[in-house]
Amino acid sequence: MLKSMTGYGKGTASGDNFSATVDIRSVNNRNLDIHWRAPQDLAPLEITLKKQVQAAISRGRVDVNIIFSQTSDTVYELNRPLIRGYLSALKTMSDEFGLAGEPDLATMAKLPNVMLAPANSGNLSEAAIQGVETALTHALAAIIAMRAVEGHELQKEMLARVERIRSQVEIIESGSGGIVAAYRDKLRARISELLDKNNVDEARLAQEVAYLAERSDITEEITRLKSHLIQLSELLGGDGEIGKKLDFLLQETNREANTILSKSAELSICDAAIEIKTEVEKLREQAQNVE
Repeated sequence: MLKSMTGYGKGTASGDNFSATVDIRSVNNRNLDIHWRAPQDLAPLEITLKKQVQAAISRGRVDVNIIFSQTSDTVYELNRPLIRGYLSALKTMSDEFGLAGEPDLATMAKLPNVMLAPANSGNLSEAAIQGVETALTHALAAIIAMRAVEGHELQKEMLARVERIRSQVEIIESGSGGIVAAYRDKLRARISELLDKNNVDEARLAQEVAYLAERSDITEEITRLKSHLIQLSELLGGDGEIGKKLDFLLQETNREANTILSKSAELSICDAAIEIKTEVEKLREQAQNVE
């Protein structure tokens, strides 16, 4: 199934002491480019979580935003030596400068570092870790589903364009058979007109026709175009990452159309080759959004 690179997914999880929300957006990009925004609390999980994204998405610019909060039953400890130091300094200030008043609890509580949290108080709980991973899993599932839906619509449009190219190749093939004969008749008429008689040098005419046949033969280009179209249809109908292969095949298809234009002066063939180039250009635009 063809996948689009455009999508959005959201996942949430919560528990007794945490909540997590993960938003993922993706747009087209030549390679996988992950832009990460998450609280510092989740820094220890970043490598693991990014690997989870990389396993699910192979191409595109992916913006991941994680909102996370965790509460705890932390019991703070008094920093007694520091408090004694503050009180001593305040008493000295009062005595030395003649200031009145006593420090109250509210004032002391606002002083830096008078209360200390345990060293492990910022650690993530196992439930919180699992919750963040679950939220990310749900967000990835949502964005993958959306990319698949958009990819299906894109696939139908692109296959229709391939069929339009195929019909133009058939026009080119049917018109290519009479090119040499038509040129021979025109050349004969032109020579007769210039010589004002009908005794044309058949040997010379045959040489000119053979030269044109070699220059204007588009049999190989038609054969390669047919091959490219078969590969395009198979690629668009298959699974896996196809974006880069698709781009290559479209370049080759465009190259064959250019060669046909340079070799042929037949109006119907040139018109068909131009139509092929137009459809290829539209396909290349659409291919920019294929994973």
